[in-house]
Amino acid sequence: MAYIERALISVSDKTGVLALAQGLREFNIEILSTGGTAKMLAEHGIPVTEVADYTGFPEMLDGRVKTLHPKIHGGILARRDLAEHAEAVRRAEIGYIDLVVVNLYPFSQTVAKPDCTLPDAIENIDIGGPTMVRSAAKNYQHVAVVTDPADYAQVLGELKTNHGSLSTGTCYDLACKAFSHTAQYDSAISNYLTARELDGEQAAFPSRLNLNFERVQTMRYGENPHQAAAFYRDLNPVAGSLAHYTQLQGKELSYNNIADSDAAWECVKTFNQPACVIVKHANPSGVAVAHDAVSAYRLAFATDASSAFGGIIAFNCEVDEVAAEAVSQQFMEVLIAPAYSAAAREVLARKTNVRVLTVPLAHETNVLEMKRVGGGLLVQTADNFNITVDDLRVVTDIHPSAQQIQDMLFAWRVAKFVKSNAIVFAASGQTLGVGAGQMSRVDSTKIAVIKAANAGLSLAGCAVASDAFFPFRDGLDVLAEAGAKAVIQPGGSVKDAEVIAAANEHGIAMVFTGHRHFRH
Repeated sequence: MAYIERALISVSDKTGVLALAQGLREFNIEILSTGGTAKMLAEHGIPVTEVADYTGFPEMLDGRVKTLHPKIHGGILARRDLAEHAEAVRRAEIGYIDLVVVNLYPFSQTVAKPDCTLPDAIENIDIGGPTMVRSAAKNYQHVAVVTDPADYAQVLGELKTNHGSLSTGTCYDLACKAFSHTAQYDSAISNYLTARELDGEQAAFPSRLNLNFERVQTMRYGENPHQAAAFYRDLNPVAGSLAHYTQLQGKELSYNNIADSDAAWECVKTFNQPACVIVKHANPSGVAVAHDAVSAYRLAFATDASSAFGGIIAFNCEVDEVAAEAVSQQFMEVLIAPAYSAAAREVLARKTNVRVLTVPLAHETNVLEMKRVGGGLLVQTADNFNITVDDLRVVTDIHPSAQQIQDMLFAWRVAKFVKSNAIVFAASGQTLGVGAGQMSRVDSTKIAVIKAANAGLSLAGCAVASDAFFPFRDGLDVLAEAGAKAVIQPGGSVKDAEVIAAANEHGIAMVFTGHRHFRH
């Protein structure tokens, strides 16, 4: 239990600090402070002692040295349960500091500015703040440290309940949070500096990559029941990422649920029209765009109804009652959308086990993608390249029609989210057959044709997207026999001439993008 008699408040983010200080004064807690924080508190009539007055040593070096003083750190680090510590601070005339409220210079916000220079970044590296935070956190049995304004209310509430004291459990939790706070801060500095040379030259990746994630959920198991698992959220997740999900109903999300939901959400949010994506085992089994949610769902479901069983369904638009009724007719694990109408919520409430999530819609993606390998980590920038009409190069005698171009662009966008080797047949904003994850591209093509046949969907006149080049003409022969009349692919094979000749032979329009979309 830490009895609070003296607090030191020095914050860069002043959110809620005035209310906190007012609350502390209700317990007659003495407040020490620095700079702008002290000025703000004094202006609002809150008694406050400047740290320089408390230590008897004025701030120096443009404020670089102000809290780095024995009267501050001795008062924070002294153990109250050791007689020798008590005697040492008594002889030095050092008073105890029982509560440290500190958050740090805005380093990450500073370096995120396009015009930030290396000197700007260096000046925003906090020294005294992390030192006080770490000192207080180390001495958590006697000192409380608060680094997050979201914790102010809890601290004040417990002080009231415990008559001016904070429990050891609370102090420990706050200390853990404080060490995570300084670790994240130092990581940001390291990532920034090791990606830049002294002359300002910027590297693509830092030489030391530090990652910071917070555990959101410990799961019952991982991909398989014999594996343990947990879900961690980036401390600064990008807007519109799955990490921002809110679960409205249903069972707890599993490891596979989250992995598949991410695949569905990343795909569906790339479309501007109302869209539906159904994912099974990390691959889209059906994708469609239409004028409303239910129409998009019905087209996506029609692509591969059997694979949709037990799948993940994602919409990029509000789910209304009609769409909710439609999706409720099939067995699904997870339903994702930016919003649901009240009537839709009532419909979905009948499906008590279905995990219903909302995710704010935004088209941003992670800056970096990461894949763990034995003893290391593969890191790359995100595959954010989207082809436009102007990027297409017609390589066949036959030129595609305007509708075929739209079909190809749609199929190409879907193919980016299908495991390689990826083949997508599509027409009029609907996938007709998807072939994924085969060692041979021709096998992926054959599987996509089989899927379309099983669904009773005609491939006559449709478009086909291939995420990478056709190494031989055999894939062209298969899709031509199935009825396709337009193909979009990266090109770049030593057999391009053979493949183009095959397309001309079959009367197929083919365009090259110059970019591939491997997804492993």
